[in-house]
Amino acid sequence: MTGFGKSILQLPTKKITIEVKSLNSKNLDLNARIPSQYREKELEMRNTIAKALERGKVDFGLYVEITAEETSTQINEAVVQDYMKQLKTIHSTSETLELLKMAIRMPDSLKTIRAEVDETEFNAIKGGLSDALEAIENYRIDEGKALEKDFIIRINNIGDLLEKVIQIDPERIKAVRERLHKAVSELKEQVDENRFEQELVYYLEKFDITEEKVRLSNHLEYFTTTINTKDSNGKKLGFITQEIGREINTIGSKSNYAPMQQLVVQMKDELEKIKEQLLNIL
Repeated sequence: MTGFGKSILQLPTKKITIEVKSLNSKNLDLNARIPSQYREKELEMRNTIAKALERGKVDFGLYVEITAEETSTQINEAVVQDYMKQLKTIHSTSETLELLKMAIRMPDSLKTIRAEVDETEFNAIKGGLSDALEAIENYRIDEGKALEKDFIIRINNIGDLLEKVIQIDPERIKAVRERLHKAVSELKEQVDENRFEQELVYYLEKFDITEEKVRLSNHLEYFTTTINTKDSNGKKLGFITQEIGREINTIGSKSNYAPMQQLVVQMKDELEKIKEQLLNIL
């Protein structure tokens, strides 16, 4: 599921901002953007994030802003002086400032001093990372509760529609029987009533949806039971929705009765909305 967590640390000489953002993904795909001086600690921070989030397309950012009079970049005096000497031989100007402006732009004129990561500072960063991960987890929990509520509503809607299907099923069978009797009577041919009844029973059995109604009811109950467990069941819920869809489609193909087909369309609509939301928790 999606989520966002942020933590800001104000240290004596710097301000450190930690951001963690996640999008839905079946596996863990972690992208980290951190300053070079913290690279030696990257694996430890990655493991912390992986343990907390388990999966998702995750962007982790560590941003450092120097707030005191210090910098990790210094002028390489020897190199700059050598550049200035060389420039004097090929440039007519005698102004030192102009030579310095040109020399400072040359390669290696600046050098970066790589300082060891202070353990006290890194402990503060780990604490900030934990705060950001807690925030993103709370974000995910809130989103999960909203999705759970929506799932339950739509599963109950399908259940209500199934009850209507069950209620009108006797009317459907009666309508199909009457329609067949009318079709035979319009042939104006003499038929064997016993033979006709046998064929009619066989024909009606092909449109019987008793098994589908029972299975669909069981699948709806199983979906509700599964969503109430504490385990991560996104994939299982996806499989259950496939079975729900199979039973709804079978009822629709067997119904041969407009009022029931309208109910089937409504059930399919509710199921599609469930499938769309399930993409956020797989």
